Amino acid sequence: MGHTATAQAGSGGLTATEHRLANGLRVVLSEDHLTPVAAVCLWYDVGSRHEVKGRTGLAHLFEHLMFQGSAQVKGNGHFEFVQGAGGSLNGTTSFERTNYFETMPAHELELALWLEADRMGSLLAALDDESMENQRDVVKNERRQRYDNVPYGTAFEKLTALAYPEGHPYHHTPIGSMADLDAATLEDARAFFRTYYAPNNAVLSVVGDIDPEQTLAWVEKYFGSIPGHDGKPAPRDGSLPETIGEQLREVVEEEVPARALMAAYRLPHDGTRACDAADLALTVLGGGESSRLYNRLVRRDRTAVAAGFGLLRLAGAPSLGWLDVKTSGDVEVPVIETAIDEELARFAEEGPTAEEMERAQAQLEREWLDRLGTVAGRADELCRYAVLFGDPQLALTAVQRVLEITAEEVQEVAKARLRPDNRAVLVYEPTAPEAPADQDENEEAAR
Repeated sequence: MGHTATAQAGSGGLTATEHRLANGLRVVLSEDHLTPVAAVCLWYDVGSRHEVKGRTGLAHLFEHLMFQGSAQVKGNGHFEFVQGAGGSLNGTTSFERTNYFETMPAHELELALWLEADRMGSLLAALDDESMENQRDVVKNERRQRYDNVPYGTAFEKLTALAYPEGHPYHHTPIGSMADLDAATLEDARAFFRTYYAPNNAVLSVVGDIDPEQTLAWVEKYFGSIPGHDGKPAPRDGSLPETIGEQLREVVEEEVPARALMAAYRLPHDGTRACDAADLALTVLGGGESSRLYNRLVRRDRTAVAAGFGLLRLAGAPSLGWLDVKTSGDVEVPVIETAIDEELARFAEEGPTAEEMERAQAQLEREWLDRLGTVAGRADELCRYAVLFGDPQLALTAVQRVLEITAEEVQEVAKARLRPDNRAVLVYEPTAPEAPADQDENEEAAR
């Protein structure tokens, strides 16, 4: 069943219709005939917050397994079919969801729908020890390349572990630990698929140059016979006090290019006016080269080479305000930290100026319109609001909600949350690179 697509106030004329198959699959369609392309986006309501201790990284590992073939599509066939038809594709995993997406020439839409349905309905037929070992190695290598062996690579993992206490569902990041990746078994993966990869745990959005009636017929044809599954456990409670109540701190001595100060502030849940207000506050303070922190640290004091402050929006736990400052030359971190606290205190006391509010709202409006203006971006946002908030239509009015926030709301959230006793802090201190063993031996011989 669907409802008529009526453009809502603040939607910019964008529309979407919602439908639900008998097996529980939610379908969101949005026509856009500007270009002859169509985006398919499939969100599963499963992420790292659904994992249990000892099996971290399983949601992300499974994202990779979904590209290893299904009953009708062998090996690397999913990539080959999509790219051979002129399309692009990928998948990602977060704390709160796993998504898969394709952007196709409009006349190849049916192919993308068939491919997604085949792996939703029949992946277990192709999941074996060989594919499991193959993708386990891929994910472990990804961890090495993106986290363990790059400067500041483990900062997100360390700060998350500080900001969310032990046992909290967001305490660990989606990449998982090496030990847990090694411990995952083929049966773990099969049980994970049976539990979470069901139509009644997913939202499918199709956006672009489509015929809604034909598209819905294809969705019914390919997805309609896949059975639902009712055994999904509820995610663990992610609620926490509004503030941390103290400053948590860790010093990391590593071979990095410069000293760095990174901090995570506990902020309101996504989907609330307070979260939108926090987004505006962080934009004024650290959103680009016109922001207060950039002007103070980089331009005026010249104590930093980079300074940014952004928002990690989370629906099932407090969001995180993410501060990242790289120092200049031999500047010590306490100098940076004192200046930051001065700016945050001044902002909490005075609030944003009218000019800063206008600029920040325009910046966030542009970012939102950039997302909604592409078929892939809109498909992703429709899925996000359907999975996390139960209503895909909220994606079409997000811009208006940001523009309705007042300067008083921005000041209020800054005063309540952007405080030293509500942050986890990570300080990076550079170490000298280790000399190779043969160099040590040569130096010893020279002496």
